[in-house]
Amino acid sequence: MKKYIAEFIGTAVLVIMGCGTAMLVGCDAAAGCGYLLTALAFGLVIVGMAYCVGNISGCHINPAVSLGVLLNGGMDVKDFVGYVVSQCLGALAGAGILAAIFGLGNVTDLTGGFGSNGLAGVNGSAVAGLLVEVVLTFIFVLTILGVTSKKAGHGSFAGVVIGFTLTLVHILGIGLTGTSVNPARSFGPALVAALTGNTAPISCLWVFIVGPLAGAALAAVVYKALEK
Repeated sequence: MKKYIAEFIGTAVLVIMGCGTAMLVGCDAAAGCGYLLTALAFGLVIVGMAYCVGNISGCHINPAVSLGVLLNGGMDVKDFVGYVVSQCLGALAGAGILAAIFGLGNVTDLTGGFGSNGLAGVNGSAVAGLLVEVVLTFIFVLTILGVTSKKAGHGSFAGVVIGFTLTLVHILGIGLTGTSVNPARSFGPALVAALTGNTAPISCLWVFIVGPLAGAALAAVVYKALEK
């Protein structure tokens, strides 16, 4: 149970800090500053949480990462289900906290949907959005599997490498899909947005579930083949 609580907390913090930064500063690629701040916020959260809950749960805080670990033989199905449920509930809690903060403080959400993902950057193309998410998640999960491998011997530096890799994929992906690479991170804000009257994010939520999971599965298959 402690592992599941750690995943709940970690995912909630990811949404609060990452999506919250996006809501506050905006993600306009032309302006640049908000774009980079959001990318850094997501990456730095992973660094912080890796050294906070990593020794308890491994700090997946992402169903795609958990799927990659499962397929790579690093966890069983029971734990996988427990992790995913905890991650989704944590993301929902994080988005709910953001809704309370921005609502009570009368602060403008510059993303228009609690930092949720969308297809505006790819002109509404679900196929392009899927491709973006598959590629970015593949890169992210492949890095995680490599840097956390016992053969790699990176030890305490793994959290930093993973955090910077998440920052990297956000730098490309924010302008295209908002960068999910994490179904839970997409689920929480999209559901809260729908509950507050904005149903646009939840209408394309499937892209940000299928894409990351497919990218993670591909990463696990490729990594296994390379590691042999």
